[in-house]
Amino acid sequence: MSTLKQTLQHDLTEAMRARDQVRTATLRMALTAVTTAEVAGEHHELTDADVLKVLTKEAEKRTDAVEAYQAAGRPELAEAEEAERAVLEGYLPAQLDDAAIEALVAEAVSETGATGMGQMGQVMKAAQAKAAGQAEGGRIAAAVKRALAS
Repeated sequence: MSTLKQTLQHDLTEAMRARDQVRTATLRMALTAVTTAEVAGEHHELTDADVLKVLTKEAEKRTDAVEAYQAAGRPELAEAEEAERAVLEGYLPAQLDDAAIEALVAEAVSETGATGMGQMGQVMKAAQAKAAGQAEGGRIAAAVKRALAS
């Protein structure tokens, strides 16, 4: 079992003991998503990197939900999603700042030899591998577009 999954399970137990409803619900959801990923396709146990991918995806879902609820004028639901995202972000690596993403993308462009938007996929693949979960795909894509447009 991955150490990150064990940490999630331990923290769930602690949250239940502390009667922290938001943390308990969020960690249950995260562990359910991890279990679903484990049994999807081939039944296998996820590595820490795979668990991080699942947690990142769940955090991105919360970000999208916050935006949707705010646009719909439902601040109470947006706050609930924001609280869940904050719990999940505690398990994710620190996010890169814009300057670091720009440098990472510039390095990926030079490695791939990309000259235009036609090679965006190649640059994205290289940049996302370098970011290793430390930046959202949308931020990387925007930086790649800016780099290839110039």
